[in-house]
Amino acid sequence: MKIRIGFGLGTRSSATDPKILGKLATSLEELGFDSLWFSERVSGTGLDPLVAMSWIAARTEKLKFGPSVMVLPGRNPVLLAKSFASLDRISNGRVLPAFGLGAVNLAEHQAFGLERKDRSPWFDEALPLMRRLWEEDSVSHSGQRFQLTDVRVKPKPIQKPLDIWLGGIAPSELKRVGRLGDGWLPSFCTPNDIAEAIPEIDKHSLSANREVIDREHFGVLIIYSADGSIPDQIVKAVQSRRPEIKAGEIIVQNRKELSARIQEFIEVGGSKFILTPYVEPEDWEQELSCLAEETLHLQN
Repeated sequence: MKIRIGFGLGTRSSATDPKILGKLATSLEELGFDSLWFSERVSGTGLDPLVAMSWIAARTEKLKFGPSVMVLPGRNPVLLAKSFASLDRISNGRVLPAFGLGAVNLAEHQAFGLERKDRSPWFDEALPLMRRLWEEDSVSHSGQRFQLTDVRVKPKPIQKPLDIWLGGIAPSELKRVGRLGDGWLPSFCTPNDIAEAIPEIDKHSLSANREVIDREHFGVLIIYSADGSIPDQIVKAVQSRRPEIKAGEIIVQNRKELSARIQEFIEVGGSKFILTPYVEPEDWEQELSCLAEETLHLQN
């Protein structure tokens, strides 16, 4: 099984200066990291993922990139399908589409023009429609939210198929991964969560008359602290999302502990890992060099 290690920028990222971001991307590529991921939060300090990914596509040649994860409900699936197909073309097949419902946050729901209850129905109609637009020459569709007659998205993506990654660990989200996804990329989870979820996802895939997800398409976003501390803000974030779990079970408190944690995930079926610092470093070059030394020996 191939093990791949990427790097992620969180919703609170301050890496918005083109010189900093450019050096970060080229360093990741030179060191041998697999990918760079951009979290999405309208109210966050990080860059818009589509803009950032376009810029990264132009600055690199081998580094893959994706959103971790992009909010789908509220977006026009035809225009978004066009954007991702275009990104895949200009990057020579390096984009990794990853979608979710979005944060449980009223301001975020308002930004996308949706009430919380409307997110899942929108997602379930829009995502299969995007897949059809990438794979079929002409698409007609009559649904509750979208009406299309002979709509075409060209040029088509280079990747055939363009695999879709989904996030989330709630039972309803695991069911959606099995029904609609090609890969799974959760956050705020433990190795035990992964061990229990993969059979559930397989069950839902088979129930939907689909093949089970490729064994190399189970990923994990790992948040880490470089200095051994866990700030109160991330403790509260863990408690709000996973009240039954202590923050230390999810947040890796020291860079040197990352290798062991990744190995724990590998043993239960994980294969793609996105390392995301909760507090970003002052010296990105040094941070990425240390991170590579601690983790990249696990890639194969």
